[in-house]
Amino acid sequence: MSGNPVFDRIKQDISDNPVVLYMKGTPMFPQCGFSAAVVQILSELGVKFKGIDILVDPSLREGVKQFTNWPTIPQLYVKGEFIGGCDIVREMAANGELEGLLKEKGILA
Repeated sequence: MSGNPVFDRIKQDISDNPVVLYMKGTPMFPQCGFSAAVVQILSELGVKFKGIDILVDPSLREGVKQFTNWPTIPQLYVKGEFIGGCDIVREMAANGELEGLLKEKGILA
């Protein structure tokens, strides 16, 4: 393991769950518009995902940004691979790339 407990937790989350969304709030109650937008996109595609609320743990909030070297939340992972934040997910959803990726990874039939 890395010796960094937050990084170890992130690695565990993304290896235990096929689709993980680090977000502000929960899938039922997103606490920001960007998180809500990604939840909506995943829900419309019928993707089951684990939403992890970074607001309840300041060390996770900072750690997830350092882990990916990506400054914003939400952050979407598919099969352990960092996909991106809200703008990237929106763009991929709009051009069909997200659905293709999810099919390729075996998430969608």
